[in-house]
Amino acid sequence: MLNNLTDCEDGEGGASQGDGNPKESSPFINSTDLEKGKEYDGKNMALFEEEMDTSPMVSSLLSGLANYTNLPQGSREHEEAENNEGAKKKPVKATRMGTFMGVYLPCLQNIFGVILFLRLTWVVGISGILESLSMVILCCSCTMLTAISMSAIATNGVVPAGGSYYMISRSLGPEFGGAVGLCFYLGTTFAGAMYILGTIEIVLAYIFPPMAIFKAEDASGEAAALLNNMRVYGTCVLSFMATIVFVGVKYVNKFALIFLGCVILSILAIYAGVIKSAIDPPSFPFGEAVSGNLVVGTLAWPSPWVIVFGSFFSTCGAGLQSLTGAPRLLQAISRDGIVPFLRVFGHGKANGEPTWALLLTACICEIGILIASLDEVAPILSMFFLMCYMFVNLACAVQTLLRTPNWRPRFRYYHWTLSFLGMSLCLALMFICSWYYALVAMLIAGLIYKYIEYRGAEKEWGDGIRGLSLSAARYALLRLEEGPPHTKNWRPQLLVLVRVDQEQNVAHPQLLSLTNQLKAGKGLTIVGSVLDGTFLENHLQVQRAEESIQRLMEAEKVKGFCQVVTSCNVRDGMSHLIQSSGLGGLQHNTVLVGWPRSWRSKEDHQTWRNFIELVRETTAGHMALLVAKNVAMFPANTERFPEGHIDVWWIVHDGGMLMLLPFLLRQHKVWR
Repeated sequence: MLNNLTDCEDGEGGASQGDGNPKESSPFINSTDLEKGKEYDGKNMALFEEEMDTSPMVSSLLSGLANYTNLPQGSREHEEAENNEGAKKKPVKATRMGTFMGVYLPCLQNIFGVILFLRLTWVVGISGILESLSMVILCCSCTMLTAISMSAIATNGVVPAGGSYYMISRSLGPEFGGAVGLCFYLGTTFAGAMYILGTIEIVLAYIFPPMAIFKAEDASGEAAALLNNMRVYGTCVLSFMATIVFVGVKYVNKFALIFLGCVILSILAIYAGVIKSAIDPPSFPFGEAVSGNLVVGTLAWPSPWVIVFGSFFSTCGAGLQSLTGAPRLLQAISRDGIVPFLRVFGHGKANGEPTWALLLTACICEIGILIASLDEVAPILSMFFLMCYMFVNLACAVQTLLRTPNWRPRFRYYHWTLSFLGMSLCLALMFICSWYYALVAMLIAGLIYKYIEYRGAEKEWGDGIRGLSLSAARYALLRLEEGPPHTKNWRPQLLVLVRVDQEQNVAHPQLLSLTNQLKAGKGLTIVGSVLDGTFLENHLQVQRAEESIQRLMEAEKVKGFCQVVTSCNVRDGMSHLIQSSGLGGLQHNTVLVGWPRSWRSKEDHQTWRNFIELVRETTAGHMALLVAKNVAMFPANTERFPEGHIDVWWIVHDGGMLMLLPFLLRQHKVWR
């Protein structure tokens, strides 16, 4: 594309006259072509002088094309180009763990976790082999389908810190992303509590039972004594692990490697025992010589400490990984600024370590430890994890079905039906595990969603929910009747014409108060205004006027749209608004204006001429016209009229409009 552009500028195909550079064989700049990259240094893509601060540099644009990412480039490069000292400073970065230490190792330690070692054998003993195998296949299918969806998102562009939260928030919007991200954070935090409780249970039940502080006086008090011991030792282990995470990620990696090595050795030892027994079976396959317990000699390992220590180190490592990942997830959510009260947890050490997020994570993890029951904590984190997996699959299915232009995954095995199947499977597993926990998790996510929607910062990430809304709006507009609606379906669709002063403030705010009081009909509202002049000269004034009107609409709680136009003639501008406002079948049928003030004293009579033309145009458009006289005396939305009555002067037949207006006013709390 750049070569073609150079040809056009050269005219006869000669050398470029703009900068004296010959045509490039490859216009892209990467790390292997530094000499050619220097030719683009200092050049800006701006066409006009006022765009110099916002347009990207040529080098940045070409580098972004060479190394594609769907993340927007910031404008910080302009400041660094102007300040050489700032460009030379290297920011302190947090320690990166790499693919093996940051991806494979945490996944393996979560797979070889407390459920596998402490509860899977119990499940097999209670349910049987076939039923247990069906459960495992169902759960593995859920994770496999979710992994396919995550692979599709990961191959669609670069995914920075935040993991699943970033995937969901950039695909489904900040509300869904924040709600599900916080639920995933809670699930990861409670997973840390579960792993710590599993560690204490292994120590007290299998490794060294005399360590128990609380002793049971009889058989009925054993459960309570065990819970109290797990609370005490769990708090101590949590403090120790949180200290390791606080010191630094490199120490977590060192401990994690040791723990994983012990787990792998114990698993290999178990398989070695099975192979040895198969090659050289014992003389007595079955026996009852070990404390009265039936032992299968062909499968039994001579020493039980192998699996015990493997389970212990596995749960310790998984707990450390949970305490490492959860604060970073919370830090990513906090730095996005979508949840105002969590912004303080986005700060940390100079190298980016999430100190405050770690403190909050430890406090929440302590709540799970105080529950002290592994069987009670496990369903809580299962709900949060399944909800996160469900929305990852939903994000992929929505993006594919809406055919979003920037949704181009390169993962060859992805299909939207797999994502939909994974979403349905996650939802089914939530209610199969515990229907009341599932409802509570959905309620928490719903409350967070509404909080972010009401108080959160506005973010525009090109999410799929906006595309879904656009598709639904387009479908609804196409289904609306183009002709006039039936009399029974008629409702006032208001076009409110207001005037703004030199400071772009609305001259009569009471007109919007009246608009809000007439909105019991739940119709369309468009607030329009006309600025004198041309759009090229007054485009900044148009933007400020729209922002001013939007702020006033929010203050008066008017739900609708704003439209400001410029015209050399105010009368022509109002005519354009009356003719062109709305879209398709969703157009206004009523025009609300204020009575022209001091029109008798005007020498040029332009005010009353404009008003007469407005009346004629609304009549020609078969629209209703509402004229508010002495609009400054109309009540505000904070006033109340509990007594009195509304006089209706029904002089001419108007189709019932004068009877409808007082009815709509009486529906508002001001006139009740």
